[in-house]
Amino acid sequence: MANTISPSLAKRRPAAARACAQEAMPAYGVADGVQSWRYGLRARERATVDRALAILGRHLRALGDVLDCVDTVRDYLALRLGADPCERFAVVYLDSQHRAIAYECHFTGTLTQTSVYPREIVAAALKHGAAAVILAHNHPSGSLRPSRADELLTATLKGALALVDVRVLDHIILGGKGSCSMAEHGLM
Repeated sequence: MANTISPSLAKRRPAAARACAQEAMPAYGVADGVQSWRYGLRARERATVDRALAILGRHLRALGDVLDCVDTVRDYLALRLGADPCERFAVVYLDSQHRAIAYECHFTGTLTQTSVYPREIVAAALKHGAAAVILAHNHPSGSLRPSRADELLTATLKGALALVDVRVLDHIILGGKGSCSMAEHGLM
């Protein structure tokens, strides 16, 4: 027998629940283990964070342009990366209308650094069919100030992605109590 839901059961499922399941933003390479800040959370707390991420992810997918709600992007990234005990580098992939396609955490490093390979970011942008990206990484130290290495990496990624017509809209650094947009600070 096929493992499907009968039409009568599907009608009883709330429309909002059906829509939520269809619009969730895919997230790849998400840290979930001893190295994740979520590791010490109770099951109920973890479930609350997961629900918040799902809500923010659906909101980002439903928007016409993520640049219209930079705070939602920052909140989403803060929940994904903000409190991790090691540096992580992630990318939010966007379509030509700047709607979120997917979130992917590509690289995990140590307490003070992570290695980022532009080739991997370019390959993922092509795989996702992205027209633009928002780069993000966390500073476990809590510092929100971009380092010289952060600025050089951003320039390198902008150049590499420009070769395949993918724009870098921002590079957001997350720390203990907030975030820093390199675009807002004129560092792009």
